[in-house]
Amino acid sequence: MRDGAFFTDRTRALLVVLLAAILIFVAWQLSNVLLLGFGGVLVAVLLRNLAVGLSRWTRLPAGAALAVVVIASIGLGVAFAVSVGPRVAEQFGELWRTLPGALAQFRAFLERFDWGRELVEAGTGPRPATLLSLATGLVGTVFNALSDLLLVLVVALFLAADPGSYRNGLLRLVPPARRARAAEVLEAMGTGLWRWILGQSIAMLIAAVATAAGLMLLGIPLALALGILAGLLNFVPYLGPILAGVPAVLVAFAQGPTEALQTLVLVVVIQSLEGYVVTPMLQRRAVAIPPALGILAIVGLGVLFGTYGVLFATPLLLVAMILIRMLYVEDALGDQDGGGEPERDTGNRP
Repeated sequence: MRDGAFFTDRTRALLVVLLAAILIFVAWQLSNVLLLGFGGVLVAVLLRNLAVGLSRWTRLPAGAALAVVVIASIGLGVAFAVSVGPRVAEQFGELWRTLPGALAQFRAFLERFDWGRELVEAGTGPRPATLLSLATGLVGTVFNALSDLLLVLVVALFLAADPGSYRNGLLRLVPPARRARAAEVLEAMGTGLWRWILGQSIAMLIAAVATAAGLMLLGIPLALALGILAGLLNFVPYLGPILAGVPAVLVAFAQGPTEALQTLVLVVVIQSLEGYVVTPMLQRRAVAIPPALGILAIVGLGVLFGTYGVLFATPLLLVAMILIRMLYVEDALGDQDGGGEPERDTGNRP
C-alpha cells in the first residue's frame, strides 16, 4: 500500500514536470503571440483607466465611457493625420533620403583624422550600404508591424470592454484559499502598469515636443519628424533616447559640425531632464525600477525575443518585480515592510 502510494506520488510529480515542460515549450514557440497579447493588456489598461476616470467625472456608465474614449482617440488620430499628416509624411520621406548622405558625409569627416580613418578601416564606421540593407529589411517589417498593431488593438478592445470576465477566469485557476491574495496581486499589477503607462506617455509627449521645438530653434531641418521619432523611441527607456538622438545629430551634421554639436547638447539636455526629473516625478508612486535591471532586461529580452522583447522589457520587468515582492518577499519570507527600503506602491488605487 505504501509502495503504491509512493508510485502514485512519483507518477504525479513526473506528470507535473512533463506538463510544465510542455507549457514552457509551447510558450517559447508562441513567444511573439504572447508578447503581442501583453501589448494588448497594456493598451487595455490605458483605455480602461481612462474610461473609469471619465465615468467618475461624468457619471457615464463604464461601457459608454469606454466608447467615448475610443471614439475620441480615433478622432484625435484622424485630426492629426488631416492637419499635419502630409507634412509629417513628407518629412519622414525626406529623412529616409537624407540619412544615407549624412552618414557618408560623417564618414568623410572621420577620415580626415588618423583615429577616424582607423575606425572606418576597421569596419566600425558608419556605412551607407549598411543603412540601405537595414532600410530594405525594414520595409517588410513595417507591414508585419501594422498587422501586429491591429491584433494588439483588437485584443485591447475586448479586454477593456469586459476585464472582469478575464480576471475572474484567471482567479478560478487559483485555489479558493488563495484567490483573495491573487486578486490583490492582479490589482497591484494593473495599478503599476497604469501608472507606468501614464508616466511614460507623458514623458514621450514631452520628449517629442521639446526635441521638435529645440531643433526648430537651432534651425535644423526635419525637426517635426525628428521630434516625433524621439517621442516614439522614448517608449523604450535608456536605449530609445540614444537611438532617437543618432538621426538628429546626423541630420544636423549635414548642416555643419557646429550644428551637430549643438544638436548633441540639446539631445543630452532633454534626455537628462526627462530621465532624471520628469520621469521620476511622473512615476514616483509606481514600483521603482533600478536602471541597471532595466538595461539588462532590455538587452536580455531583446536577445531572446527580438524587437518585441525590447519594446515590452520594462513593463514585463515591472510585473515581475511586483510578483516577486508580493508573492515571495511578503508571502514566502514574511517581510511586509521591505526591510526598511523606501515605500513602494501597495497596489491600492489613489
